[in-house]
Amino acid sequence: MSNMNTSPTVFPRTRSKNLHIALWVVQGLLAVLFLMSGIMKLAVKMPGMEPAMMYIIGTAEILGGLGVVLPSLLRIKPILTPIAAGGLLTIMILATGFHIMKAEYSHITGTLIFGIMSAFVIWGRTKKEIIQPK
Repeated sequence: MSNMNTSPTVFPRTRSKNLHIALWVVQGLLAVLFLMSGIMKLAVKMPGMEPAMMYIIGTAEILGGLGVVLPSLLRIKPILTPIAAGGLLTIMILATGFHIMKAEYSHITGTLIFGIMSAFVIWGRTKKEIIQPK
């Protein structure tokens, strides 16, 4: 009789430094883009949009821009980072629909790119490079 071990081999989870860096870069870009966009929506009246709606969207973008970076950076409730990215993804899906309704097709590329970036953060921070709280 041979003494063979039939249990499956378990490999320890290895961190990918490149993925970790890519996630931080994308998180930083999303933060800057949404903070600027949110501030602009609060400061400038845009034609074709109700002021109350602009304040709601601008506030949501500012909070999402902060939320996509600060919880992970401070390591205080870092699970809020992918949740904030989910909020930004939702905003981008709605923005895509808005631009299609208004026949503003040139804006759709940006909303799709920012949506994909948000989805990348959700995936990366929930499945691959999870930041542990303090």
